Amino acid sequence: MGRVVLVTGISRDIGRRFARFAAADPSIDRIIGVDVVPPRGDIGNVSFVRADIRNPVIAKVIAREDVDTVVHMSVIATPGGSGGRNAMKEINVIGSMQLLAACQRAASVKHLVVKSSTTVYGASSRDPAMFTEDMGPKKLPRAGYSRDVHEIEGYVRGFARRRPDVRVTTLRCANVMGPHVVSPMSAFFRLPTIPMVLGYDPRLQFLHEQDLNAVLRHSVVNDVEGTFNIAGDGVLMLSQAIRRLGKLPLPVPGFAVAPVGSVLRSRLRAEFSPEQLSLLTYGRGVDTTRMRDMLGFHPTYTTGEAFADFGRSLGLGTSPGPAPVGGTA
Repeated sequence: MGRVVLVTGISRDIGRRFARFAAADPSIDRIIGVDVVPPRGDIGNVSFVRADIRNPVIAKVIAREDVDTVVHMSVIATPGGSGGRNAMKEINVIGSMQLLAACQRAASVKHLVVKSSTTVYGASSRDPAMFTEDMGPKKLPRAGYSRDVHEIEGYVRGFARRRPDVRVTTLRCANVMGPHVVSPMSAFFRLPTIPMVLGYDPRLQFLHEQDLNAVLRHSVVNDVEGTFNIAGDGVLMLSQAIRRLGKLPLPVPGFAVAPVGSVLRSRLRAEFSPEQLSLLTYGRGVDTTRMRDMLGFHPTYTTGEAFADFGRSLGLGTSPGPAPVGGTA
């Protein structure tokens, strides 16, 4: 029999798109999507169950549907769409704790896939050139999305110790980019003029939205466990990315990036969180050797190609330009 996969966060576009994508895999028998509100758009053969992962009722859903694989995607990066920072933390941290508790009690669960983020490494002037999965941030985050991701990964490691019979796969994904992505980073690059922190030109890595779906499905159907950095090959400097969009940079002091962005964004919803501001100051690079050699996944799009596809969706020509630092694009 095929796998029975439960996907959290299906009301968000990335959750809905992955669930529908995975439902086409012949090795997956059923996909059950859960969230507090129904997803927008067609979900194909995915079964939707209205459930809140912050509520112990999620355990009943897992037991009733005889779920053997859980894909946790219900982690929110910005407070704007979740009712504020307190609500965001409750969804991210409390929701993850309840979900893991339900998985721990469910004998049917044999595989847990967690979509995490390279944000867990932070961004600072003391960072290494490339973070490997064995490294941590130079300074532990005190608040915000980075703090949530750090706590969630800690709870996931605790779950793995309590249920050693369950394969746990944690995917630390770079910023997802593509024509359908709505995120703080995509909104940032939609600004008519792009703020840059004066004196800095950060390195950026991207993961194409199609590769996100592919790596999640790959993790579901393959018996590989561990923690993996997930990103397209190569990096782009922020200045390169701006040139490829044909836009102009606006160098500003670090303290002025958020207010200037607020003025420029007009009707765009570009939230400048502390994590994003740090990334746009210092940049971040992650080593993906383990992704290729141990997980066995090779992204179709490089960082540069993922960004170029995003640029085309804006109706802007993105010139290939010189090869980005650290690889081809």
